[in-house]
Amino acid sequence: MLTATLVTGLGLGAMYGLIALGFHITYAVSGTVNFAQGSAVTLGAVLGYWLGVTLGWPMPLAVLLALAGCALLGVAVERLLVRPFVERGSDAWLLATVAGGIILDNTLLFTFGKEPRSLPSPLAVAPVQVFGAGIYPLQLVIPVIGVAVAVVIRTVFRRTDLGRVLLAVAQNADAARLMGIDVRRTVACAFALSAVLAGVAGLLIAPLFSVSAEMGALFGIKAFAVAILGGIGSATGVVVAGLLYGLLEATVTATLGSAYTQLVVFSVIILALALRPDGLFGRRAVNKV
Repeated sequence: MLTATLVTGLGLGAMYGLIALGFHITYAVSGTVNFAQGSAVTLGAVLGYWLGVTLGWPMPLAVLLALAGCALLGVAVERLLVRPFVERGSDAWLLATVAGGIILDNTLLFTFGKEPRSLPSPLAVAPVQVFGAGIYPLQLVIPVIGVAVAVVIRTVFRRTDLGRVLLAVAQNADAARLMGIDVRRTVACAFALSAVLAGVAGLLIAPLFSVSAEMGALFGIKAFAVAILGGIGSATGVVVAGLLYGLLEATVTATLGSAYTQLVVFSVIILALALRPDGLFGRRAVNKV
């Protein structure tokens, strides 16, 4: 049971970390977050199912197009639900992104249907024995992919021109604009990348659970909790917090039962934030006078 709990916890934690990393990216670049992030999880899984299963397209192509759809969603959210309010100095983007997520979820509900469906994967057909526990190969692959994506994102930020532009805007948008950087386009790219990460999480987790129009809502809430817990300004902290959250959730479920999972896990989060208001890896902002 210990092996199954660890593998399940790491897999879930990697998914939470990926989605939370999207919160980190938009917050670092623009000081805003997309509360429709959970809807991007749903969109990625639904598009992958529709293209790969319903239309019968090759799954690699279906995955790429699904992620492209998530990227377009991120751009649309930034352009229509965030930018107009930010430019007027309003915080109404908070409610606008929540409302946008609700609209998308209900649109998917009416078009895709309410019935959960299974997304087939060759890695989630037959379990393999790992230290006496039956584990699907996909459960072993998910944490690896999650960490690998986090490493790639970190490398992109540090080693590529796009990453340097994102970092420049994150550090000082006005100075970046004076240097000729298109800040608006950069922020839109950050939202697109954020939604793509959520879509990756949705596509990875769908074969182990099911594809439904409501699957991403709870993932989005938990991922935001992870982002705050890790310190939303720290990419490393967000990923580590995601893994810790997943392990805690799996452990509580295995020992106490699923009825107590959310009660115990969110109580622990509240306690952790009471002790560390800026997150486990966050740093208190320094005000210069």
